[in-house]
Amino acid sequence: MKCISVFTNDFGLFSDIYEQVMTSPPGENEDLVVEGVTVSGSGDLPAQYLERMRQKPEVVVMREKQRNITILQHGNVFEICIPTDEDTDEEVPAV
Repeated sequence: MKCISVFTNDFGLFSDIYEQVMTSPPGENEDLVVEGVTVSGSGDLPAQYLERMRQKPEVVVMREKQRNITILQHGNVFEICIPTDEDTDEEVPAV
């Protein structure tokens, strides 16, 4: 699972730039500034990261079902968690 970090605690601003970030995401370990907000390609997340974060009361979990994207918000950061081909392969049981 790939992660893009958006460093803001302003949900309205995050919503405004979300599609732009998804259209032109930063590469791994690359930082971009979009409308004054730093956006960072944070690389791969371990499979159990989402489950650990979901259990924390200070973390807000949002889903974009159409693209199977999970967005975590905590502190001053939104983390956009995007499944990779490897992640979808793991979810499909072998026949």
